[in-house]
Amino acid sequence: MNNIRLAVPKTVKKNEIIEIKALIQHPMESGFRRGSRGEVIPRNIITAFECRYNDEVVFAAELFPAMSANPFLTFYTRAVESGKLTLKWTHENGEEWTDSAEIAVT
Repeated sequence: MNNIRLAVPKTVKKNEIIEIKALIQHPMESGFRRGSRGEVIPRNIITAFECRYNDEVVFAAELFPAMSANPFLTFYTRAVESGKLTLKWTHENGEEWTDSAEIAVT
């Protein structure tokens, strides 16, 4: 399992714009680099990221080989109701990693 870090406010006011930060530790190898002995380092990338707020997609991104290691994404959404943010990263081989956070809207 990759190490995932989220920064999500726990309590916000209704209709407030909130910042969400998501980081996953992953090498994101492009398949073009060579190791110290000249061998090609195999491609190993996360190809998609998605954030759902109470099951509605509020942010999605496609990632490509040029993306740096340990992808860090920052995005914003409007807090309309209390609920759950679910973040999902998808690897090119179909493997998925998820994490979630609850937010309380007052």
